[in-house]
Amino acid sequence: MNPLLDFSGLPRFADFKPAHVASAIDQLLEENRALIARIAADTATADWNNFVGPLEDANERLHRAWGQVGHLNAVMNNPELREAYNAVLPKITQYYTELGQHEGLYRKFKALRAGSGFAVLSPAQQKIIDNEVRDFRLGGADLPAAGKQRYTEISDRLSMLTSRFSDNLLDATNAWSHLVTDAAELAGLPEDAKEAARAAAETDKQPGWKFTLHAPSYMPVLQYADNSALRERLYRAYVTRASEFGEAKLDNTPLITDIVSLRREIAQLLGFANFAEYSLEAKMAETPAQVLEFLRELAVRAKPYAQRDLKELQDFARKELGMTALSAWDYAYVSEKLRVAQYAFSENEVKQYFPETTVLPGMFKVVETLYGLSIAPTEAPQWHDDVRFFSIRDRNGALVGQFYLDLYARPTKRGGAWMDDAITRRSTAQGTQAPVAYLNCNFTPPVSGKQKPALFTHDEVITLFHEFGHGLHHLLTRVDYLGVSGINGVEWDAVELPSQFMENFCWEWGVVEPMTCHADSGATLPKELFDKMLAAKNFQSGMHTLRQIEFSVFDLRLHYDFDPAGKQTALQLLDEVRREVAVVVPPEYNRFPNNFSHIFAGGYAAGYYSYKWAEVLSADAYSLFEENGVLDPQTGMRFWDEVLAVGGSRPALESFVAFRGREPNIDALLRHNGMAQAA
Repeated sequence: MNPLLDFSGLPRFADFKPAHVASAIDQLLEENRALIARIAADTATADWNNFVGPLEDANERLHRAWGQVGHLNAVMNNPELREAYNAVLPKITQYYTELGQHEGLYRKFKALRAGSGFAVLSPAQQKIIDNEVRDFRLGGADLPAAGKQRYTEISDRLSMLTSRFSDNLLDATNAWSHLVTDAAELAGLPEDAKEAARAAAETDKQPGWKFTLHAPSYMPVLQYADNSALRERLYRAYVTRASEFGEAKLDNTPLITDIVSLRREIAQLLGFANFAEYSLEAKMAETPAQVLEFLRELAVRAKPYAQRDLKELQDFARKELGMTALSAWDYAYVSEKLRVAQYAFSENEVKQYFPETTVLPGMFKVVETLYGLSIAPTEAPQWHDDVRFFSIRDRNGALVGQFYLDLYARPTKRGGAWMDDAITRRSTAQGTQAPVAYLNCNFTPPVSGKQKPALFTHDEVITLFHEFGHGLHHLLTRVDYLGVSGINGVEWDAVELPSQFMENFCWEWGVVEPMTCHADSGATLPKELFDKMLAAKNFQSGMHTLRQIEFSVFDLRLHYDFDPAGKQTALQLLDEVRREVAVVVPPEYNRFPNNFSHIFAGGYAAGYYSYKWAEVLSADAYSLFEENGVLDPQTGMRFWDEVLAVGGSRPALESFVAFRGREPNIDALLRHNGMAQAA
């Protein structure tokens, strides 16, 4: 059997081949279209059992099969799989466009919504139907024939352009490397960073040390290398990836214009003035102006702190390091020196206390304590030897969910960290289907031939907790209907709430101390060192906050008041945004938009503000744990009951209020970021 067509259990990664993709997807598309024709033609009054349920069943099969392909394309990318993925992508896009515009299905959903049977459905079922009616409208179901055809053409083109954007960025990242043969050039670099570079060179049968643009290789150079020329070389290569400074075929510049233009056109086809308005239709925020006001208010509050951070950095560089001016490739380096001077510790010193072998059990312990669960390793087929698999069970031993963990960077894997769903909880004729998640990071792997486990920076520990928070949102749902189970149906600007919420535990001594063990001595993290970390928690938080606001405002304005056919380029718009909110301006050759995959190849278009929006929710939600005890099981169960368990079955604001007892406010976020006083 084609492994993509086996839905009896976990994905059969060991049996998968790129040749399976086309035949499996073609078969599922044919079966789904036949089902749709049949239920659309059925003259019986539409209800859940004869209409919504069968449609959910069919689309879940397709989602699970195509989800495996998309996942493997992201984590085990190779020419054969990429070709198979891109060959089928237009068919998938066409199918979902057809589905979203199907007049017969749209009529049935509207009739079901208006009929007497709607009132007896559960709130989750009602929410699914409400969402479907909205999504048909947003999918072009109300358009005339010519409009539907153009919508379909645009959707197909957008799917190909965004996939190419991602491919170009991965290829440009992989295409560049720098070999250092003089050990003196590596002064300042931590030993484990040099060992990783040495191992990379040995893999290529080269002398010396090989550096790449993948984060575990790139970041230590920017942060620790005393050699300014080496830092500049890597910085310039990194910020010009997929631009006109490299291979022409990998330049994302024309794709940016095309993507923004097509998004604007599709929004206007549907009666919206711009894509930002269209995007916000299914989010918590109501208008682009409201989001801009939120971001600008936050910028006003943060800017004095950012200006203070920058002056502190410049003064230190001049007085202590003899650097009269700071270049873009100096900020991380000087920041690390300043951190050591101010707080008497370095990130590399802290890293020695966070081996993977204690971090993972420590993170699991938090979840087990808060929610009364147990997490244990389990055997399962995997796509790479580094991948592990775990099961989550409740107090009675019943299976709650399972997840794959793929922690390390490699050339076949796209950058960043993310969670994705493999299987979603739902009720079936065989019983409750347990959810399964993919958790992916890009951390430095253990050095080959060494007996030490992988060591994580504290920032990487925070990233791991963040992605696990997304995973818990998917895995701890108690909703039995697919459309609003787990993260399904959750407003995009609320989907970061559970992930950012989990980050807070990385700053609690009672959580951190048990998950540490020095790589050489075995000692736990000294309280004195943790106190220094805590004192440094908001180190340069003003600058970091403004940087996120810069990206958020750029994204929103790009999809709101920017004219892609006008004289201003996307890069010039970004320069304009920086003049408004930034305190640090990068060099002219910086091509940040060309690698901003969140908005050009991910789901964050006109939605990058969600990180800051949800940070208000997460900080305020966590403040209840601060009041009751950060590992208080009673508060934990309340968070599970009112936020994680309900998934998308009710509006996120209702879930927040049910947990917190009131609407959110910004005070906790400002306090957590050391910006509690109004500017």
